[in-house]
Parts: sequence; C-alpha cells; structure tokens
Amino acid sequence: MAESPNDQIQTEQTPSQIRPFRPTEDELAVLNAVERAGFHLTRRMNFGTWKRLWTFSQRHIGSLWIYLATYNLMNVFGIENVEDADHERPLLLVANHRSFFDMYTVSSVLFRRTKRPMELYFPVRAKFFYTSPAGWFVNLIMGWWSMYPPFFREEKEAAKREFDKYSLRELTRICAEGRGHIIGFHPEGKRNLNDDPYSLLPAQPGIGKVIYAARPQVIPVFISGLGNDLPRQILGNWRGGEKIRIWFGEEIDLNEYYKKQDRLRTHKEIADHLMEKIGELGAKDRELVGRS
Repeated sequence: MAESPNDQIQTEQTPSQIRPFRPTEDELAVLNAVERAGFHLTRRMNFGTWKRLWTFSQRHIGSLWIYLATYNLMNVFGIENVEDADHERPLLLVANHRSFFDMYTVSSVLFRRTKRPMELYFPVRAKFFYTSPAGWFVNLIMGWWSMYPPFFREEKEAAKREFDKYSLRELTRICAEGRGHIIGFHPEGKRNLNDDPYSLLPAQPGIGKVIYAARPQVIPVFISGLGNDLPRQILGNWRGGEKIRIWFGEEIDLNEYYKKQDRLRTHKEIADHLMEKIGELGAKDRELVGRS
C-alpha cells in the first residue's frame, strides 16, 4: 500500500528540527475540491486525540478481525527485532508487496505480539483513497485513516505531482521523529504481479531520499502466502489455505550510505540495499518451504 514518493524534497532543517508541515497554496492549488477535502480530513485524523482514537481502534478492533481471519495460517519469525527496536525513535518497515493486505496483516501482528507503543502510517497512492468519498471510507474501515500521506505521482494530470513535494516533506518528518511511529513502506513502489513469490521488483529511489534525510530505524520484512481475494483468504483460514509467513529481519545498518553525498545515486543505493535485505528473508522462507 505504501507507494514510492518522488525524489524531490525541500527542507533546510535537520531531522530533529522538523515539525508538522502544511502544504503551500501552490501545492494545494493542483488538487480539486474532492481531493482537498479528502486530504484535510485524513490529515486531521492523523494528529492529536483523533490519532490516539484510531490507534486504539486499530489495536482492539482492526487487529482482532485480522487475527480471526488468519490465526490458523499465521507464522511469524523475528518479531523480537521489532520489539527490541528503540521505542522513542521512528521505525520504518520496508516490505515486499504482493497483496493488498500486506501491511494490514503486519500491523495486526505488531499489535498482538509486541508491547511497544505504536502510531501507524502507510504512505499510499492518492488514486481512489483521496480522489473519492468511497476511498475515504475504505481508508477508515481498513486503515483507520492510517493511509497517510498521499502521493499523486502516478496521476494522469502531471501538475498534481506538485503536491508530492508536501507529502515527501511530511513523510520525512514522520520518519524523523515521534515516539512509537511505525511507517510501513514498499520500496518496489507497486504490487508485484509475478507468479514467483520470491521475485522482487526494482527499488524506487524515493525511499532512499527519505531515509537519508530522516535517519529512522529500518527493519526489512518479507511476506508470503497472502492473496488478493479476501473471501477466499478468510475461508482458507478454516479450509486449509496456504500458510502465511511474515519474516522480520534485524535492523539494517545504513551508516556507510550516510557518509556519502546526498544525491540520487546514494538514494538508489540505499533503496537497492533494502531490497537485498528483503530478498535475504525471502531466501529463508524459500528454504523453510523447501523443507516442509
């Protein structure tokens, strides 16, 4: 769900100085009335008392129904890597992307198997989720408004990509500071439709840009066994569907990249390194499946 931001960010602040941003008038001007309303509504739901309310709902309602739909199939490895991460610093989870439900399932596991404080953010393509009231409703019932911030980079109207400058600043802020912030992101930028569950698409450099600026903790995640057919997925929990395997790796050391210049090449190297770590977890899953 988390889709790749563009490669432009404009801030003269260090990560520790970043505060909540608002889009400029020029950035907002490229959105139509429905898109602006969807943005303002979702942004409000991701701050203060509203954010605490929706996090409570995620923990006690959302995670429960996902658990009930998957508990017979769920296998989790390395969850201690998430539990042991610093709770005071943002944690960026970078995962492969094959199902609409990847990060929703991961979030349920985090809520039910760790004790850490959490505020979830899933950067998302704006198309549908911000371009119609139906999309707003899906964001509420599936993500409890956590599909934020939005990116318009793949909209047909190129002018709307101007808004992505704001979203990239906002994503960097979320990744730079905030107790319990957990950000779910797919470096591939879109779902991989290849039949091979271990194939990975090339990483997009936008996430490298964010990481270079924000310096969050980063943990790789590999997810296998989830499908896109929701009724079939739920029925499989009682009819013997494919096992779901979620692998959480160790925190990725990116210090060698932070010593390099802040440029596109460095950002792409960071993104490629993330995919390598995700691929290593995929290799563990392949080995496990091969033995079973």
